[in-house]
Amino acid sequence: MIRTLRAFFLGRLLREKLLLVVFALLGVLMWLSGYSNRFGAFWREQHRTTVALADQRRWLDNRQQLEDAAKKAAGRLDASLTLDGTRLLAAVSALASEAGLRNTSSGTEQNDQSNGQIAIHTLPYTINRADYDSLKKFYVALSARSPYIGIEKFTLNADRANPAQLNLAVTVSSVEIIR
Repeated sequence: MIRTLRAFFLGRLLREKLLLVVFALLGVLMWLSGYSNRFGAFWREQHRTTVALADQRRWLDNRQQLEDAAKKAAGRLDASLTLDGTRLLAAVSALASEAGLRNTSSGTEQNDQSNGQIAIHTLPYTINRADYDSLKKFYVALSARSPYIGIEKFTLNADRANPAQLNLAVTVSSVEIIR
């Protein structure tokens, strides 16, 4: 096979030989281009995995310190002030009504996470067409309930129909000590 190709190549004119070499080089360049893309993807994935493993190793190396800090923080919480999902909704709704906010709604995608000792409840809450002073009063009252109620996400926009009024979308979370 090689002898046949060699004989075919040597039997061609110089310009045909050059054209065949150029085609062969183009084929090799296309192959190298695809190889470099695959190698780059492999290298990025390998780097991402290395970083993730290093992060996991750091968490595992500091496991005892993190557990001690979590126990210390949980020890400072008063179990009677912690809130479950239902009490979180009631508390946030009460704070909103105390601030004079009327157009409120809570999301249906309440997210609960638990490790058996402590549960974290997350709730999206929306307030539409409110004035700035009422929202500020609500925010201050909500912040005063920290660390039992925390704000995870806070989005404030002007209302499209009336730019003098504001729409607030907030995601709140609470900690519950499971007895």
